Amino acid sequence: MTEKAQKAVEIFNKRLHCSQAVPAAYAEECGITYEQAVKLGSCFGGGMRKGEVCGACTGALMVLGLLYGQQSENDPEGRERSNKLNDLMMEKFSKKCGSYLCNDILGCDIRTVEGVQYARSHNLFTELCPKIVAQAVDIIEEIRAEAGI
Repeated sequence: MTEKAQKAVEIFNKRLHCSQAVPAAYAEECGITYEQAVKLGSCFGGGMRKGEVCGACTGALMVLGLLYGQQSENDPEGRERSNKLNDLMMEKFSKKCGSYLCNDILGCDIRTVEGVQYARSHNLFTELCPKIVAQAVDIIEEIRAEAGI
């Protein structure tokens, strides 16, 4: 696990969402404060609380957007770069984590009380999710290395 991934896991383990931990680990590099990163990711944990796109993946997309995203309506190169980075992140994340959907990764439907109980009783939030957070960060770094950015 990279140092950056370890930092994200430590942040996650402070009882923040996966979607907060990833951007918070990159806050300074992205030119935002830790508090802004935590706020930015606050509504995306648990696949937007619906088991949709994993919050760690969403947080990674936030980081890539902040670092390399389209800067204005007059930045078509930035838009193209953002689209390519998005596609790469989603593809790599799905390949390494089995899916980019939270419910698929967890193997339960966290929209239901039963699903949340299952996830808690199987320690998914405390054992599996930190690994997914670390994986998201490692994928960011892999993309950056491959793209030379």
